[in-house]
Amino acid sequence: MFLNKSMHNFVTAVGNSRECLENNMDALKDPMSVERSNLLSMMKLSIKVLIQSSLNLGRTLDSEYPPLQQFFVVLEHCLKHGLKVKKSFIGQNKSIWAPLELVEKLCPESADLATSVRDMPGLKTGLGKARAWLHLALMQKKMADYLKVLINRRDLLGEFYELGALLLEEEGSVVAGMLVGLNVIDANLCVKGEDLDSQVGVIDFSLYLKDPQTTESTQDGAKMTAILDQKHYIEELNRHLSCTVTDLQVKMDSLEKTNSKLIEELSAATDRINSLREEQEQLQEVTLQDSQVELETYRQTRQGLDEMYNVVWKQYKEEKRIRQELQKELELQVGLKQEMEVAMKLLEKDIHEKKDTLAALRQQLDQVKSLNLNMYNKAQVLMHLKYESKSFSLNFPNMLDDLGRPPPPFGQMYFVPVCAMVRAGLEAELSREKAQRQRLQRELQREQDNSGELRTQLQQLQGLQTELLELQHEKKQLQQLCEEQEQALQEMGLHLSQSKLKMEDFKEVNKALKGHAWLKDDEATQCKQCQKEFSISRRKHHCRNCGDIYCSNCSSNELALPSYPRPVRVCDVCHTLLLQRSSTSS
Repeated sequence: MFLNKSMHNFVTAVGNSRECLENNMDALKDPMSVERSNLLSMMKLSIKVLIQSSLNLGRTLDSEYPPLQQFFVVLEHCLKHGLKVKKSFIGQNKSIWAPLELVEKLCPESADLATSVRDMPGLKTGLGKARAWLHLALMQKKMADYLKVLINRRDLLGEFYELGALLLEEEGSVVAGMLVGLNVIDANLCVKGEDLDSQVGVIDFSLYLKDPQTTESTQDGAKMTAILDQKHYIEELNRHLSCTVTDLQVKMDSLEKTNSKLIEELSAATDRINSLREEQEQLQEVTLQDSQVELETYRQTRQGLDEMYNVVWKQYKEEKRIRQELQKELELQVGLKQEMEVAMKLLEKDIHEKKDTLAALRQQLDQVKSLNLNMYNKAQVLMHLKYESKSFSLNFPNMLDDLGRPPPPFGQMYFVPVCAMVRAGLEAELSREKAQRQRLQRELQREQDNSGELRTQLQQLQGLQTELLELQHEKKQLQQLCEEQEQALQEMGLHLSQSKLKMEDFKEVNKALKGHAWLKDDEATQCKQCQKEFSISRRKHHCRNCGDIYCSNCSSNELALPSYPRPVRVCDVCHTLLLQRSSTSS
């Protein structure tokens, strides 16, 4: 049912092309119209022959099938008709890849197709990408749909094509309709192995002119007219082809000369490769012996370093323990120092208070001395008064007797009590002064004792400060010793890590010297590093160092190896390993 529908669409497209040709017979004088008519006729013939041969053979078509190759050539000429030339600094560029890229924007489902074409590493020009796009679209049976979407947007195509181009006229719609018939064809095309950039798109008219169905049918006037137009087109094309053949002959001669030179260079390179292989085998033997000797030396060095490391580690633990003990003792001494500073402040405060008290006591002592002097003076006066009173009492009756008078009773009653009272008061004051003097002497003795104790404590405090300074100096020395030991441990750890890296390098060198098998293409279905499946767009690449197969992203590095005269492709792992080895050796 799908085949009948496709054939119906093809017949409808052919009828439309016939009506288009009949309506435009008057415009054949225009070169653009003549070219459009010729290209439309060639497209019709190529599609017809392709469908008939495919149905007769009943098989899947491949890239080597001639009618299929000629179909792509005719389709390429149709897409190039009326294409504008873009000028740049290098020269002129005329490629159909730019208008085909519009399909990705107009039809989102074609994004995967355009992405696959861009990811193909072998394509360098826009023409090669356009040919790959047409091959993949035919295999997907979406070529008619994509070109129809493109032709419907003539406003966008005007940027790439001139007026009168095939895609901008009705012939473009007719070509898109005829391409629907290709949906009955199953094609299996290998885009990867073909050189799509440098193929020459020349139409082989012998495939269509020798067809008996096209030469013997004289009843159809439109076909005869188309064939005559083809004849004129072929004559003009032959003239251009003759010029092209002459240029190709000249190029072929130059290529033969170049080929002879390349053969000579190849023979010289082969001899060089053989000599390099012999040198490589010799170097591998010498390197293997050297690596074994270095490995043994490294093992002995590693053993000595391990023993040294254990001894140093024990010393480090012992020094760490001593340092902790000293830290604790230092903290204790700092606490004692703080307590001593507090005690010193209290002692200084007490000394100042004692000095004030001593000054006050000295002042009181001076006062006591003055009081004692006054008391002494008063005692002298009292003794003098007592003596005078006695002498007066003794001499007073004699004086009365001499006067012949009796003693008065009042004088005797008045003078004696007054003297007794004065004497009692002076004796009481003298006893109080003595008691106060004794009390002040006791306080002065107590203050002298306290001052002696404070001097003793001050001397002890000065001794503790000297001991603290010595402990601080000893702490600095221990800290400096500990830092030196830590630095030595760090240097030994660095040396040990470098030795480990060197050991790993020796292992890798031995692994590389043993040789790796060159993995076959059939044995790998996915990249060894990123684990992505290989496909048409994701090609396989061998690492020249390890022989495994990677994708282009995981093997995009190039390095010079001993077995190759120029830089070759290596994987990311080998690239990192070789760079690290070269930096270590340098």
